[in-house]
Amino acid sequence: MAENNEQTKDFSVEEKLKALHQLQNKVTEIDKIKILRGELPIEVQDLEDEIEGLNTRIANIKADIATIATETAARGNKIKESEALTQKYKEQIDNVSNSREFDHLSKEIEFKTLEIELAKKQIKDFEAAKERKDEELESAQRSLDEKQSILAEKKEQLEEIIVETKQDEERLRKEAKDIESMIEPRLLQAFKRIRKNARNGLAVVSVERDACGGCFNKIPAQRQLDIRSRKKIIVCEHCGRILIDPEMGAEK
Repeated sequence: MAENNEQTKDFSVEEKLKALHQLQNKVTEIDKIKILRGELPIEVQDLEDEIEGLNTRIANIKADIATIATETAARGNKIKESEALTQKYKEQIDNVSNSREFDHLSKEIEFKTLEIELAKKQIKDFEAAKERKDEELESAQRSLDEKQSILAEKKEQLEEIIVETKQDEERLRKEAKDIESMIEPRLLQAFKRIRKNARNGLAVVSVERDACGGCFNKIPAQRQLDIRSRKKIIVCEHCGRILIDPEMGAEK
């Protein structure tokens, strides 16, 4: 930090204003690159989140279908067991020796018949549930395929833009860093704070048509003279942006 102060302490106010103006130009160019990329990074992230959610949903649906298949098979086995026992009881009922045995076997046959009917009903319910789950799975899979296709396109577009702008962005960031090293920490911190709070990212603006180039409020004539003198750093009393004269603002 001491080294940075040593580097910047001999700069005049005019030189500091020029450095701030140059820094603003560099970061504005970086902002333009980000604008060129647009909402693609956010769209890619949103799509990846949606795809993750769809994969989870599909896994849950498949688990439900597997459970339905297991339950259906269990009811099928139950029907076979009950039918076998019913046949056995029917054979035994023909050879009973008393009414009590007859009544007992008759009740067992009736009970097994009810079990078979219940199991068949449950199988129908499971089949209907599976049909619904199959439709859900098909719909979710279709959505997943669509999202994955869109994601691939978005990623390709983003990659193309990143490749096209990477060198420019790296160069601009290096140039911005070099300029930052010429600005005292307190002033640089103020610049970044103003820029962060400014809607368009402009922390340094020139006076245009007697008004602030950031918020467009009128600048008094005497204040404009002070700005042109380049003897001190002046900020807009309305928006807080650092003001420079039109001539400096026209410099690149």
